[in-house]
Amino acid sequence: MNQQTVASVAKNKRTLVGRVVSDRMQKTVTVLVERRVKHPMIGKIVTRSKKYAAHVEEGGFQAGDLVEIVECRPISKTKSWKVTRLIEKGKTL
Repeated sequence: MNQQTVASVAKNKRTLVGRVVSDRMQKTVTVLVERRVKHPMIGKIVTRSKKYAAHVEEGGFQAGDLVEIVECRPISKTKSWKVTRLIEKGKTL
């Protein structure tokens, strides 16, 4: 494969945006991703949510931060996502 093909394969990774709900683990944060979908029968817009365990090399993220995560190879049994960037800092009380 030439370099252009390799670069295009690397770019086709899923990215999601969510809020950090837990930062208590070492090198791992839990990210809650919410999406709004139309209910197939009722037709009402409902919010679906899912939690993802995402890998963080340096611990710079706290609960409440809005982050972008990208799909990667499986790192552990539950981790196959990495945090790529901080979008918005969480509000502190």
